[in-house]
Amino acid sequence: MRISVVGAGRVATHLALVLKAQGYLLVDICSRQQSHAEQLAQVVGARALTDIHQLNTHIDLLMIAVTDQAIESVTLELEHIQPDFLVVHTSGSTDLKVISERIKYAGVFYPLQTFSLGAKIDWSSVPIFIEANTVEHVDVLKAFAQQLSHHVYEYSSAQRLSLHLAAVFACNFSNYCYDVAQQIVQAQGVDFKLLSLLILATAQKATQIDPVMAQTGPAMRQDAVILQQHLAFLQQHMPSQAKMYQLLSEQIQHRHILSDKK
Repeated sequence: MRISVVGAGRVATHLALVLKAQGYLLVDICSRQQSHAEQLAQVVGARALTDIHQLNTHIDLLMIAVTDQAIESVTLELEHIQPDFLVVHTSGSTDLKVISERIKYAGVFYPLQTFSLGAKIDWSSVPIFIEANTVEHVDVLKAFAQQLSHHVYEYSSAQRLSLHLAAVFACNFSNYCYDVAQQIVQAQGVDFKLLSLLILATAQKATQIDPVMAQTGPAMRQDAVILQQHLAFLQQHMPSQAKMYQLLSEQIQHRHILSDKK
């Protein structure tokens, strides 16, 4: 399979590296930043491009691994080429129709993973979600994805959007809460690493039992005294976080009132 990639950021880099390692032929790496395209292309033995109209069209698959906002503009440029190969994007939230309305053979190849440059990824354990506008290309993508991962699923755009949104809560928002927790303790000269075991235990518990059953803390217990102490501390030392604490506490209380009624 001959593959080209549009993009040279974190997702594009990890994809290009694993595809090269799996023996696939990387033909072109296209990025608006010449230096980024050249850097990745050199590593995977591909040609570096900044103009998408110069793509080698003798390929089997083109992977669009750019920001969600840029996918449509890339697709508009590709429309002029009238590609006869399969074109997929790697977004969790972008609907298939964004490219399928303009491209003959369109699909989605979404790896549910957080990507950081330099970090090692065990692709065999990464869930990959596929979608395509033809039955034939669903099968092609499924077989392709199974070469990388043991966990391949065919999901609709609506299902994938819900999954990506859930991932934002489970990953991005929770990580921001870790950041806030670190700010709180560091301001008082307390080592953030003391929370490491608690963070790991909480994450593990959420994967083993229903998260609503795993909830603990003063909000769940309706402990008004502790809630007020925490709010007073934040209002004095980190007033910008007091509103978030109050909102999250209220949401936890509301959630448990509803669950108790079931």
